[in-house]
Amino acid sequence: MWSLKPWQRRFAPGDKLRAYAEWCNAVEGNTTFYATPARATVAGWAAQTDPEFRLIPKIPKRVTHELRLTNAEEPLRLFLDAIEPLGPRASALWIQLPGSFGPDDLAVLSRFLRSMPTDFRYGVEVRHPDFFTDPRRLEELLSRHHAEWIPFDTTAFFDTPPTSAAERDAWMKKPRMPRRDTALTDRPIVRYLGRDDPARTVAGWRRWVGTTAGWLREGRSPTVFVHTPDNADAPELARRFHDEVRALVPELAPLPEPAPPIAGDEPLTLF
Repeated sequence: MWSLKPWQRRFAPGDKLRAYAEWCNAVEGNTTFYATPARATVAGWAAQTDPEFRLIPKIPKRVTHELRLTNAEEPLRLFLDAIEPLGPRASALWIQLPGSFGPDDLAVLSRFLRSMPTDFRYGVEVRHPDFFTDPRRLEELLSRHHAEWIPFDTTAFFDTPPTSAAERDAWMKKPRMPRRDTALTDRPIVRYLGRDDPARTVAGWRRWVGTTAGWLREGRSPTVFVHTPDNADAPELARRFHDEVRALVPELAPLPEPAPPIAGDEPLTLF
């Protein structure tokens, strides 16, 4: 994500992840969902970020979607070896499950979590609607394993029909997920999808600002990822979200101050 072309004029020259880390202090490791990177590549990510930076890598879809958490020892071993250089930056491992993975599969998930190394935190993202109709069994399972339920809030996005090419594409691909704001651990993780219109994205996240502030007051340490269909303004939006939370919780540390953009580019603004 840190290599997204529209972001590069915002970033100072140099390593892309290092530049991104001057804007935000966490990132989704979405690339690991599609393929396990080389260990040397991951070591490069670690070299570009401080140990406090949160990079939450997704377990490969080979494990979660193709093998459905069963007989996946070899691809899982390769993945865990590859991400080892991240050290504390891997603040959780992200288990994104397919929409067909439902309540009848909970025994499989429980066995998988029991088999995983205990030196990682785990977050599970589910997309089967029955989990949201009756969340109790999944909540109990995750709580037993000290794992978090990662919500993907798309309610603001699907509130009205799409108005851009990127929104129309996302309309066909993104899951229609309800808003869920119950934290199971001290490290909740949230994905929020807004619209390409920044004002609508900001309007849609208002409840998350209050929820996040409440978690901080409880002593939790949440990670919130802000998306839009084209993601062009995501860095600025993430910083604005952080500022709105900080207005309610002043003791929250500010995000790093970005280095100036590449000389010759006009500064980009949110509106």
